[in-house]
Amino acid sequence: MNWDCIRKWCMNKIINIIVVACFLLFVIFIIFVVGISSGFQPIPASSKIVTKMSKNCENKNDYDKKITFGEAIFASTTALSTKKIEWGIKRADNHKQPDLGETNQKIIEEFEGIAIGGNQNPYIYLTFDVGYEGGYTNQILDVLKDNDVCATFFITGQFVKTDPDIIKRMIDEGHIVGNHTVNHKSIPECSDEVIQKELMDLHQMIYENFDYEMKYMRPPKGEFSEKSLALMQKLGYKAVMWSFAYDDWENDKQGREDYGKKKILDNLHNGEIMLLHATSKDNANILDYVIKEIKKQGYEFKNLDDFKV
Repeated sequence: MNWDCIRKWCMNKIINIIVVACFLLFVIFIIFVVGISSGFQPIPASSKIVTKMSKNCENKNDYDKKITFGEAIFASTTALSTKKIEWGIKRADNHKQPDLGETNQKIIEEFEGIAIGGNQNPYIYLTFDVGYEGGYTNQILDVLKDNDVCATFFITGQFVKTDPDIIKRMIDEGHIVGNHTVNHKSIPECSDEVIQKELMDLHQMIYENFDYEMKYMRPPKGEFSEKSLALMQKLGYKAVMWSFAYDDWENDKQGREDYGKKKILDNLHNGEIMLLHATSKDNANILDYVIKEIKKQGYEFKNLDDFKV
């Protein structure tokens, strides 16, 4: 037996294996470098999120596709503030635009949200929050139809479960349906995963039942943070705040129709995003009157899809 030949043969095999291994490592390294330079980030398969359906998606089944979801999706938001901000406004006189707070308004707009329209046009954007059905939404829809006004209704998961016929009517009559989360939680107090679930579970529910894709969202209680706004934006939503609201949501403060009329009409302003609650009996009763008065004063009702800054 020629041991020298065997030894040389083994050495050649080992060298070949080493060369192949080095080549494979080099290829992997090149792929990794190219991935990093193009912004690729691996996504851990720790949980799931339903993808928002793109506008040009033709197949409804595409909506059912799942993508893995983890920290990589929200990596760019980690440095943002989680401090809770409570939305508020300072009213002005003589139908001038209110002070929304320069810092808070800037934060909203930084993440492509909206709170007030441009001051040059007499436009009013009518919106309703309707977390549950108080028995007045159909009356409100009747008034809107009679006055040829389109509005935006921000709904919760509870409303979807109890009153799907009303939601169908909203959509059929040309109104916008917006996302007010499944459970009306304070968004800045939620984890990334809970925010995703609160928004996208309702989004999927509306799409599957009404073939309608929501794109506007109003943070419950008007509470948000820089990070929560960024997460909403990443999930495909535009946050919608308001430049007018009044204490119309409390059940024990109904029966003040003259008060409601005065509050609404005294505070009209260009670019107004008006927030009313559809759970208010007073709002249902005075809506026809205030819409007609608003039009008499030269204002024009606009849809959020036609929003002008």
